[in-house]
Amino acid sequence: MARFPTRAWLGIVAIVAIIQRGLLYWLYRPVTYHDTANYRRLAEAILHGWRDYDGTRTPGFPLLMALAGPDEHVYAVQLALGLLTTLLFFYIGWRLSGRGWFGALAALAHTLNLQQLFFEADLLTECLATFFIAASLAALAWLLYSDRERPLWQVLRMALASGLAAGLATSTRPLFIFLPLWAAFFLVAAWRAAAPRVRWAAALVTALAGLALIGGWVNFIHQRYGPWSLTVMTGYHLVQHTGLFFEYVPDEYAAIRDTFIPFREARIVATGEPGNAIWDAIPALSQVSGLGMVPLSNLLAKISIQLILQHPGLYLKSVWLGWLWYWKAPVYWAPEVFTNPALHLILSGKVAAARGVIVTANVAFLLGSAALASRKVRQILKPDAFNWFVASTLWLTSLIQTLLDHGDNPRFSVPTQSVLILLVLWWGIKAAHYFTKRKLTGDEQV
Repeated sequence: MARFPTRAWLGIVAIVAIIQRGLLYWLYRPVTYHDTANYRRLAEAILHGWRDYDGTRTPGFPLLMALAGPDEHVYAVQLALGLLTTLLFFYIGWRLSGRGWFGALAALAHTLNLQQLFFEADLLTECLATFFIAASLAALAWLLYSDRERPLWQVLRMALASGLAAGLATSTRPLFIFLPLWAAFFLVAAWRAAAPRVRWAAALVTALAGLALIGGWVNFIHQRYGPWSLTVMTGYHLVQHTGLFFEYVPDEYAAIRDTFIPFREARIVATGEPGNAIWDAIPALSQVSGLGMVPLSNLLAKISIQLILQHPGLYLKSVWLGWLWYWKAPVYWAPEVFTNPALHLILSGKVAAARGVIVTANVAFLLGSAALASRKVRQILKPDAFNWFVASTLWLTSLIQTLLDHGDNPRFSVPTQSVLILLVLWWGIKAAHYFTKRKLTGDEQV
């Protein structure tokens, strides 16, 4: 298997990915969700000169919709992005291992994962965010695994690509705001193969490229709406946490408090969970407060911060619950599209199996990354700078998303799911190699 040419492995992956997406496009239509209408509305605002862009979302996915046009075209673009993401995972796996077969394994783990595949048909941000994260990681892998001294212009070009992709990931999903600076830190601290001036230059370009995109958008929001933020929705997101203990809102804001709580209780009756009640409550809260979208968000942010400071235990309990939800590994799809009973049954089984595999991978990552505290485990897995970067990024993503929100936490994990699976697969290969070698060594001693 090791002698099989890398290009042949790449060809196999590309053929499988193309055939699979062709079948999906033939059998499955684009799926809209509650959020899709808002993204489409913002796309229309972009097409009309950004005049009516209200700052409720970052611009990444609305810009894609504006450029692509109708839903069918967005679907086709996302399928193309999914194919490119598959190829990027091949590259990352190949750079990580030096083996074409592992690059193919990493790529197929992404492209055959029904969670990832169906999101390419869903008119949501996950497919685009996954692509940008994979692109940023691929550029970073090029830097960290360079086995010879490269011209400085090539290094800076890849650093620029990594930083821009990280900034674009943030413009699609704001929780990745830490990514450019985190990548820059690793280039300085862990890229030992490069000279100090090269490390610092690459780190500076990576950070500035990402921060230029992020800072430009934050300035747009500030100039137009006031807050120094990626969106004008901070208050609503914080209520996803504090809404769980909104009874403690002081009487000064009794109208806000007493208006929101019935919506929370109705949400519990309808779904069994209080999350996302705020989105139903906004019109009533706006009416009772006399405030528009942005001032109401600012007020709710003020109230929420007060509640968090006064009741940190209740906030941390909500954070803990959201962090646990993050690992549930959802598969968003529309089974009713498949009217053929046999096909429907087969796909339902495959979706259940895929979710089981993803949850298993998540558990393996949590246990494996915790075990890295052991020197013995580090000797077995031999984590390098790229391994540490990926593992720490996965942890930071899981923590940041739940500190800021308590709603669709399981969905927030989707853009990094294939990265997690790649790392778990690599750990499995390293562990298998270690124990096989140990067994052979023991047999020889006998």
